[in-house]
Amino acid sequence: MNVVLIVAVLIFSIVVHEVAHAWQARREGDDTADRLGRITLNPLPHLDPVGSFIVPAVLYFSGSGFLFGWARPVPVNKANYREPVAGDIRVSLAGIVSNLILAVICTLFMAVLVKADAVVGPLGSVGDTVYDALNYGILINLILAFFNLLPIPPLDGSHVMAHLLPANLRRPYERVSEWGILVLIGIMYLVPGAFSVVLWPVYELRGLADWFVRLWI
Repeated sequence: MNVVLIVAVLIFSIVVHEVAHAWQARREGDDTADRLGRITLNPLPHLDPVGSFIVPAVLYFSGSGFLFGWARPVPVNKANYREPVAGDIRVSLAGIVSNLILAVICTLFMAVLVKADAVVGPLGSVGDTVYDALNYGILINLILAFFNLLPIPPLDGSHVMAHLLPANLRRPYERVSEWGILVLIGIMYLVPGAFSVVLWPVYELRGLADWFVRLWI
C-alpha cells in the first residue's frame, strides 16, 4: 500500500509541477503548452514512462533513501514571451513554487487531521491513509522543489544559471541537458551522500512542518 500511495503522490506532485510551467508560460505570452493540452491535471498527457514510473520504482526498491521522478517536459516557445529572460526564469521557477505550495497545503491539512483525531477520536484506517498521503506529500514536494533548484541541465535551476553565464558559455552549458539525467543518476549512486548535503533545506523544512503539526495535538 505504501508503494502505491508514494507513487500516486509523486505522480500528482510532478503533474502539478508541469501544469505550473505550462500555466506560467501562457501568462508570459506563449500558448504552445496550452494548445497541446498540457494545462490539465489529467496525468496521461504529462507522464513519462521512465521518469514517472521506472526511476522512482528503482530508487524505492533499491533502498537508496532518495525518491525522485519527472514528467514529460512542457513544450514552450521562449520567443513568444513578452520578456524573454525574465519570462524564462518565471516559467522555470513556477514548478518549484507549485511544489512548495503543495507542501504547505499538505502541512495545513495534516494539522487539521491531527486536530480532528484529538477532538473526535481515532479516524480509523481511512484517516491513517490520508495522514500517510499528506506526510509523503510534504516530503516529496520539498524534495522536488529543492532538487529542481540544482543548476544541472535540464533541471529548473539551470534556466536561471544559464542567464547568469556569459553568452559564449550559455549554449555549451544548455547542451549538457542531453546527458543531465544520466549525470544525476550517476551522482545518486556514486556519491550517495551528495544530495543529503544539497537537500538540507528539505530536512529543515520537514522538521518545521512536524513542529507545526504537533502544535495541534
